[in-house]
Amino acid sequence: MKYIAPMWLPGGNLQTIWPAMVSARSLEQPAVAPYKRVRWVTPDDDFVDVDYTHVELAEPQKASKQPLLVLFHGLEGSSSSHYALAFAKIAQQRGWAYAVPHFRGCSGEINRAPRAYHSGDYEEIGWMLSKLKAVHVMAGGGALLAVGISLGGNALMRWAQEAGSTATQTVQAVASVCSPLDLAASGVAIGQGFNRLVYTRMFLNSMKPKALERLALNPGLFDGKALQASRDLYEFDNIFTAPVHGFKNTEDYWLRASAKPHMHRIHLPALALNAVNDPFIPAWSLPQPTEVSKSVTLWHTAQGGHVGFPKGKFPAEVMAMPEAVSGWLATHLPM
Repeated sequence: MKYIAPMWLPGGNLQTIWPAMVSARSLEQPAVAPYKRVRWVTPDDDFVDVDYTHVELAEPQKASKQPLLVLFHGLEGSSSSHYALAFAKIAQQRGWAYAVPHFRGCSGEINRAPRAYHSGDYEEIGWMLSKLKAVHVMAGGGALLAVGISLGGNALMRWAQEAGSTATQTVQAVASVCSPLDLAASGVAIGQGFNRLVYTRMFLNSMKPKALERLALNPGLFDGKALQASRDLYEFDNIFTAPVHGFKNTEDYWLRASAKPHMHRIHLPALALNAVNDPFIPAWSLPQPTEVSKSVTLWHTAQGGHVGFPKGKFPAEVMAMPEAVSGWLATHLPM
C-alpha cells in the first residue's frame, strides 16, 4: 500500500484521533446502505448480533455470485465505528454483501454468559465465519473474504493459524489492519505516557462498566473492587479478561493469544497491514518476512497511525485504507 499522510496531520496520534473523531462524519449519510440486524444463539446459549448490508443488483442472476466481506471490529468497536462504515461503503461500491459480527457486549446489549471477548478469540471467530458461510451459501452467495481491525485482526489471524490448511474451505483470503500481533509489546506501549492518558482511559471507561454488568449477572466472577481500581489494560486483563477466558494471568493471555509467533502456520492468502508510526504498536514488534509463511503479505507503511490513514485536503477522508485492503482481497476471489 502506497500511503502518504496529509502534511497538516503529522504524527501517529493525530493520524489516529482525527479520522475517528472528524473525518468519519462524512460516512454518516444515506450514501452508506443501512444495516439490518440478526441475532444468533451461540453454542453456550448466549447471543451475538450481526449487522449486514446487501446490494440489490440490476441483474438478479448476478446476485447469487455476490461475495461476502466480513469485518471483525477492534476493541470496543462496532458496526458504527468509522472503519466499519468505510468498509461498508467500499462493499457497496464493489457490489459485495457485507457483515459485521459483534463481539459479545459490543452490540449495545450486555450478554448473559460470563465470557466477553479477547484478542485471541479464534474459536468465536471460527464459529462466526462458519455460520456466515452457511447462511451465505444457502442464499446462493459467492466467496467469503474477511478483514479484522486491531484486536479483531489478531483474533482473525489466530483463527487462520489454527485452521491451517482447512481455512480456505471457509474463507478465500483474510486481512488484518493495525493489529497488535505481539500483544505484550502493544500492551506495554499502550500503558505508558500519552497512550495511558488518552487511549487507555478511553478503553477502560467503556470496558469497566460492561465487566461490572457481567459481575452483577454472575456474582463472584471476579473482584469488582479490584477491577474498579485498575488503571491500565494489564491490570484489567489480569483481573477480568485472562481468568474469565481460561488464561492464568495477563502474561499467559498475551503470550498465547498473540498471532505473531504463529504466522508461519498460515496457509491461506493473508495480508497484515501496519503503520510504523502506530502510537501503541511498536515498530520493532511488527512481523518480518522471515517470520511469516509464503502465504502472508506484509504491508508496513511509514505513516497512518492506528486505523487512521487520513487522506486529502481538510477535513480529510478515511477511504484510502479500505480501498487498498479491499483491492488486495479482491485479487483472491475465484475467477
